[in-house]
Amino acid sequence: MSLPSILVIRHRYPRVVRGVLELTLILTLWVGYSLSRLLADTALTPALARAHDLLHLERLLGIHWELPLNRLFTSHQAIGLLGSYWYASLHYVVTGATLLWLYKLGTRSYLPARRALVAGTLIGLVAYLLMPTAPPRFITGYVDVLSLHASDGWWSTDASAPRGLGGLTNELAAFPSLHAGWALWVAISVQRNAAWRWVRALAWVYAAGTAVVIVGTGNHWVIDVVVGWLVVLGGFAIARRMPRPLVPAADPVGVVPLAGQPTATSG
Repeated sequence: MSLPSILVIRHRYPRVVRGVLELTLILTLWVGYSLSRLLADTALTPALARAHDLLHLERLLGIHWELPLNRLFTSHQAIGLLGSYWYASLHYVVTGATLLWLYKLGTRSYLPARRALVAGTLIGLVAYLLMPTAPPRFITGYVDVLSLHASDGWWSTDASAPRGLGGLTNELAAFPSLHAGWALWVAISVQRNAAWRWVRALAWVYAAGTAVVIVGTGNHWVIDVVVGWLVVLGGFAIARRMPRPLVPAADPVGVVPLAGQPTATSG
């Protein structure tokens, strides 16, 4: 396709072009997320040592809550199965749906949130590369809940990877928890942009529920959750320091506000 043709398409269909560019960016972020996990050191001995260090720190802080939560998820089959589906599914579905909703609201809502998500994720990926850490399910006394329910879902016994794709995930990429971080990002983004109180409350329930699930299923330490939250808060801090978005005349893109939500171009 020639350059003039591309310019004509960009002029005639600016919303489509912007959408394709944003989708490309998000897919690139996801690829980077996956590749960084694969490039991280998979040596188990130092990863277990770091896990024990985190466990020691948690005991000093009085936040060693993994065992009772893990027992709750293993003692009740319904809770364990629900937690397994939650862990394997909502991380991507809810985050993607929130991104799409923010995009529909317009640049002023979408761009700062997307910047925060990208910045927080990149910080987390650097930590994965520098500090591979074993999750609780690698340590005696903790149960891998997803593995218990692998026959009831699409995931394998290798973390939450689909069956046959376990080799594509790095099971030592646990610190910090981007499951927890992305869930907090959803809650903050919805809090800032949704008009309905019950929608905002539901977003916070999702963030809190995700924290409980990832610890209860044996996939993260409590401190992974705390640092995952801090990573995303750091992403929002970075986004605040970036230039404010310029709102094009065609923005917002098909805005469908929630219950009186002002549009992105309303001032």
